[in-house]
Amino acid sequence: MCFCSTCQPLPIGLSDEHPSPSCSFLAPPILLFCNSLAGDVTTPNRDGKWSERWVHITRTTQTVGNPFSALGNPSNVYRFTSASPEKMSALPLSRSEVFGELRKELYEDEEFHQSDVHIFIIMGASGDLAKKKIYPTLWWLFRDGLLPEQTYFVGFARSDLTVDAIRTACLPHMKVVDTEVDRLSAFFSRNTYVSGKYGDEAAFSNLHSHLLSLPGGADANRLFYLALPPTVYHDVTKNIRHHCMSTKGWNRVIVEKPFGHDLQSSEELSNHLSSLFTEDQIYRIDHYLGKEMVQNLMVLRFGNRIFGPIWNRDSVACVVLTFKEPFGTQGRGGYFDDFGIIRDVMQNHLLQMLCLVAMEKPASTSSDDVRDEKVKVLKCIAPVSPSDVVLGQYVGDPEGEGEAKLGYLDDPTVPKGSTQATFATAVLYVRNERWDGVPFILRCGKALNERKAEVRLQFTDVPGDIFSGQCRRNELVVRVQPNEAIYAKMMSKKPGVYFSPEETELDLTYRSRYKDVKLPDAYERLILDVFCGSQMHFVRSDELREAWRIFTPLLHQIEKEKIPPIKYKYGSRGPSEADELVQKVGFRYEGTYKWVNPHKL
Repeated sequence: MCFCSTCQPLPIGLSDEHPSPSCSFLAPPILLFCNSLAGDVTTPNRDGKWSERWVHITRTTQTVGNPFSALGNPSNVYRFTSASPEKMSALPLSRSEVFGELRKELYEDEEFHQSDVHIFIIMGASGDLAKKKIYPTLWWLFRDGLLPEQTYFVGFARSDLTVDAIRTACLPHMKVVDTEVDRLSAFFSRNTYVSGKYGDEAAFSNLHSHLLSLPGGADANRLFYLALPPTVYHDVTKNIRHHCMSTKGWNRVIVEKPFGHDLQSSEELSNHLSSLFTEDQIYRIDHYLGKEMVQNLMVLRFGNRIFGPIWNRDSVACVVLTFKEPFGTQGRGGYFDDFGIIRDVMQNHLLQMLCLVAMEKPASTSSDDVRDEKVKVLKCIAPVSPSDVVLGQYVGDPEGEGEAKLGYLDDPTVPKGSTQATFATAVLYVRNERWDGVPFILRCGKALNERKAEVRLQFTDVPGDIFSGQCRRNELVVRVQPNEAIYAKMMSKKPGVYFSPEETELDLTYRSRYKDVKLPDAYERLILDVFCGSQMHFVRSDELREAWRIFTPLLHQIEKEKIPPIKYKYGSRGPSEADELVQKVGFRYEGTYKWVNPHKL
C-alpha cells in the first residue's frame, strides 16, 4: 500500500486504489521495521483491467435512512462500462434495472420473483419492539422503494387496536419529514390489523381468512415476524403452521432472541420449530449481524491480501471483542434480571463477531458456506471455565448525576438481593491450527464509562527490537459503534529532526471517508434479507446449539452457587479484576496512544 499524495484513490465507487507509475515514495525504516503488520506482505498484480461496475453516486446529503435511499431516483445510478478510466461513460439505469441488479448482485435470489404479492405479518403488533423497530423499519424500506411493489402489512396482537392507533404509536420513531407525508399515507394504506389470542386456533383461522382477502392474497408469499416474548412462541408457531401458511407462495418465519435460556431450552425450541418448518423457512434474527462493520469483517478479511499472512497465531497476540453501554437497566431491570449480561450480549452478539474474526475463508458467500465455517469455529471452543471469567454488578456513584447515582439493585423492578451480573469478561480459546493459544477476550457491560462496540486485534511484538523498547504493539480496530471506523495503530518516525518512533494510525472513519452515505439500520438490512431469501446473517440451528454448549455449564454454575458479582461504580471501566485477567492472558495496555482527528487540524 502506498501513502504518497500522487497515489490517492479515485472518488469512491469509481475505481480501486491505483498507484501512479510516477510514484517514487519510499517508506522510512521505522515504518518497515517497527510494525509487525509490515512483515510478509506481497504486492498484488495490477494489470490495469477494468470490469463493469455498478455505481451509486450520492449527489446530496439530504438522503434519508440508508445508502439505497437515492435509488428512488434512477438518474442517481449509473453503469460504467469503459475499459479504462480515461474513456469512462455514464449511462443512467432505469428503476427496474437498479433494483434488479441490486437483488441479483447482493442476493442472487430466484425466489424473489415467484409472486408479485408479499404479506408481512407482525405478530405482537402492539408491543414495544413492533412500535420502535419493526414498523419504522418497514416504513423506511417502503419509502425507499426496496420492497416488492405489492407488499401488504398485517398486524396481529391481543389488544383491540386500529391502524390509526398503530400509526400514532409508531410515528415518533419513524423519522418522517414533511415531504414524505403522502408516501407515509400510502404506507399505512397498505396496513391492516387483526386482534386475537395467541393460543386461539379460531383467531388464526380468522387471520388466514383476512390474508386471503387482501389483493392477490391467495398467491402471496408470507413473512411472519415474531415480535413476541418467548413464552408464546410454541402456541403462535403451531397456529401459524396449521392455519396461516400460504399454499402457493413461500412462507418465512422470523424469530427474535432470546433463543432459549440454556442448551436444553434452546434445543427444545429448535426441535419444536423444526417439527413445523424447514430450516430454510426459519430466520433467527440477531440484529448485530446487520451492523455495517460486522458485515464488513468478511470483506476486510477475505478481500485484502495484506491481512492473510498475519491473521493467525504467529502474528496475533490476542483478540478483544467489546460491547459497552454507558447506561444502566433504566427501569427494565426486571426483564434483564431473568437473562443477565452473558445471555443478553456475550452468548450471541460477541460470539457472532468472534466467529467472523476466527473462521476460515468459506467456499463462497452463500449462506450455508458462511455458516458452515462459523460452526467449525464454535466446535473448536471448549466450554468457558469459571477461572477465565470476571462478573460485575454496578452500584451508584455518589458523586454522579441523575441515573448515575443509582445502582442495579436500586431499580425497583429488580428482585432484592439479586446477584445477576451486569458486567462480564470471559476468555475463550479456539483450539485449531490457526488460533491455538490465542486468547479471545469477550467484554460487555452496562453503566460503563462509554458507549462502544469494537473488535480489536493486538499483534505480537516486533522480534529483534532495535528501538530500545520504544515501540508499542500494532493493533487493528474495527469499531462497530458509534462512528463506524477501521483503523490500524502503528509506529512511525516522529516528525522533525528526531529519529525515534511514535504511535500513530491509518484511519478509515466512515463519516469522513463516506460523507454523503447514510448507513441503513441493522433491521433494514436483515428484513430485506428475509424478503430476498438470504440467510447469511441469520443464526442456524447447529450454530445456536454450539453457542449454548460453550456457555451453559458456566451459567448453571453461576445460578446454582449464586456467585456474587464484583461491585463496580456507575460510569467506570468495570471491575479492576477484569483488567487484571485481560493482562494476565496477554493483552497489553500501554495508555500512550492519543488519537488526533485529522479533519480538525
